[in-house]
This record gives sequence, C-alpha cells and structure tokens, in this order.
Amino acid sequence: MPRASLLAMIAGRAPKPALQTMIATARERRQLAALPEQRLEDLGLTRAEATLEAARPFWDAPRAWRR
Repeated sequence: MPRASLLAMIAGRAPKPALQTMIATARERRQLAALPEQRLEDLGLTRAEATLEAARPFWDAPRAWRR
C-alpha cells in the first residue's frame, strides 16, 4: 500500500497536498541516491551532487516543487 494511502486511512481522510509533496520528495531523493553512475551521468549529475541532494530533509524542497 502506498504511504499516502496508509496515511489517509490513519487520518480518515485524504492527505493534504503539502504532506503528499513531502512524501514524494522523500521517495524521489531515496531513488536519486540509489541511481547508478550511468543514470546520474545521463542526468548531468555527479555522485557528490546526487548524495548532497538526497541528504536534504524531505521538508526542504524548492518552492517550485510545492505547487
């Protein structure tokens, strides 16, 4: 079961968009950290840049992502 669905069941209603964004940001940063070197090169990123981004807290998302 996706985390957002689990949280919705616990809260008894759909999660708020901000919570959904935080969950998605955390998931995407975990996925970024797990990418192999070739995929990072395809994205124009170094391992150091990916590690730095993945280490950011889930609530620390650029303003443009929060829309």
